Amino acid sequence: MSEIKRKKNESFEGFMRRVKQTWLRSGKILQARKIQYFVPAKSKNTQRKQAVAHAKLVSRTDYLRKTGKLPPEENKKNKKK
Repeated sequence: MSEIKRKKNESFEGFMRRVKQTWLRSGKILQARKIQYFVPAKSKNTQRKQAVAHAKLVSRTDYLRKTGKLPPEENKKNKKK
């Protein structure tokens, strides 16, 4: 947390401008943007388990679709056969 205090007779806009400039110079904004969407790498075992679960789900929905218990899939741009 930054410890910047508002100066006497300083407008709020001026204070915020000064705070943002301090953050920019310190690199905190750059660091926050860098880690904003960071997703840690998953272990190989976790990846395999997720792949197996996904394959089971796909095969189950295909089976239900073939037996007529699910409506036929509409044409999609990213549809894989």
